[in-house]
Amino acid sequence: MQFRKVAAFVVAPVIALSALAGCGPDQEGTQPSSSAAANGEFPSEWSEEITIDVFAGLANAMGEQPGWFAKIVKDKFNMKLNIIAPNVAGGGDTLYNTRVAAGDLGDLIVTDKGKKLDELVDGGLLLDVSEYYPAMSNAAKYDEAITRLNEGKDGTYAFPTQVSSLKATDPSEGIDPTFGPFVRWDYYAELGYPEVGTLEDLLPVLKQMQDAHPTAENGKKVYGLSLFKDWDGNMMNNAKQPTTFYGYDEVGMVLAKADGSDYQSIIDDDSQYVRSLKFFYEANQMGLLDPESTTQNYDTLFSKYQNGQVLFSWWPWQGQSAFNTTENMAAGEGFMLAPVEDLKVFSYGAEPFGGKQVLAVGSEAEDPERVAAFIDWLYSPEGTYSNNSQTMGAAGPKGLTWDLNDEGKPELTEFGMKALAGGGADVPAEWGGGTYQDGASWLNTTLVLPIDTDPETGAAFSYKMWETFQEATSNPLYEDWSAKMGDAPTTMDYLRDNDKLMVAPGASFTAPADSSEIETLRNQVKAIIVQESWKMSFASSEAEFDSLLAGMQETVKGLGYDKVLEVDMANAKAQNELREEAAARS
Repeated sequence: MQFRKVAAFVVAPVIALSALAGCGPDQEGTQPSSSAAANGEFPSEWSEEITIDVFAGLANAMGEQPGWFAKIVKDKFNMKLNIIAPNVAGGGDTLYNTRVAAGDLGDLIVTDKGKKLDELVDGGLLLDVSEYYPAMSNAAKYDEAITRLNEGKDGTYAFPTQVSSLKATDPSEGIDPTFGPFVRWDYYAELGYPEVGTLEDLLPVLKQMQDAHPTAENGKKVYGLSLFKDWDGNMMNNAKQPTTFYGYDEVGMVLAKADGSDYQSIIDDDSQYVRSLKFFYEANQMGLLDPESTTQNYDTLFSKYQNGQVLFSWWPWQGQSAFNTTENMAAGEGFMLAPVEDLKVFSYGAEPFGGKQVLAVGSEAEDPERVAAFIDWLYSPEGTYSNNSQTMGAAGPKGLTWDLNDEGKPELTEFGMKALAGGGADVPAEWGGGTYQDGASWLNTTLVLPIDTDPETGAAFSYKMWETFQEATSNPLYEDWSAKMGDAPTTMDYLRDNDKLMVAPGASFTAPADSSEIETLRNQVKAIIVQESWKMSFASSEAEFDSLLAGMQETVKGLGYDKVLEVDMANAKAQNELREEAAARS
């Protein structure tokens, strides 16, 4: 699961798509009649430079891909990537529907599987790449997942992301879970490592930290919690995060426990979601909640973490990524998982058949064979190292950020340590120039799960799991944390060994698209839920909090909340059935 801003698209009506069926691969000039790929191999070189449009639903940058990733793609495919990012462009629904109506979504498309994929296939906007599949030797390693994704379709139209050779019951995240209560461990240590029984018990601990360190080095005020609105959807996103500490994840308006033992309506008085809102309310009453939470975006908040202005993080890839630099950790400073006694952290199981997003070739692609070759390369070890996002432990290109040591083990180079664990670095001109972070792949998706094993090295693709990296980055912060956590080498080891982890088997579930009625009702009720949730978080008194909650419940029920809940509850239970089937296969 990715956690940068993801737009929720509205697929253009089927009628509009069907009208475009004549624009598919049978149209003259769209697809070559023969190719080298049909004989089991792609061309060894591509003589003509092309620029392809990449409609990337998860991308957080727009325009021509720069830097070292662009250099690799140019050298291998003589190709440039023009990223079309609805997240950045704004009005994602409009951009998507406009391009669909024009019959050309892009040369390469990153979209959601399920109804959206089906409608794009039926509408003739995606190309059947069966002609090129014989040459896709890297993708063929995941043939079962690809075949399953294209079941019921007359051809091969889509390729799964996040495929894995791991069991569905194995965590997918590596050394850290996706979620967890991460605190400034050095400040926590100063307090003598106080016991924390529950989520609520964190508040007085955070208050003591804040009182001891009221301002950061930049002179700005320090807050225990700081929030943002960017990812709000069916609910206030930040209020969903604490529910994951107790095994829950969202399915529309439902919180579903990873083991299928509980399903909650988010607006119920005793729901984990309302518990989170009360947690925020109490934090604000104590002066712990950043008042700029209602206006700042994720990037602004990230900079606050970098500057040491926030004491708590919902995710390891937030607080740790921003603040746990080599220099800070060497000084014993940084974010680490807090030992909350009643934790049962939700973990996404590996998905042998792939995740929510898929890649596809557009029916109007200028050079579909080359796009297919590019997709195939993304499944290769080289492509996996190069394309995975840095937050998932992407090691980057061999020879620049990592290489094999004398013992044949993968190890970060001096440059790699600076770029990946030292706060960033400038890339040499011969590798594309610019900063390392700016040059990373803008696709913001991975075709192979990073914690899978590279057959060429015998180690995981993720550098964070390498023995050499863990040895090289041993520091006072990790050593102190490990000593207090039963000598656990990693966060995941601590959670697993202490029965504080709940894995939801990877089932590749995709909720069906809402009917037009449910979509309309959902849009109405979610707007109220999000709006009132923020008000409750900053309520002036307990009485006001209770009044806002009661008002929200009454309003959304009057707008048809129960109909939406019925749909989401059915989806949550269908998801669990697939999880049980996936677990049985493991």
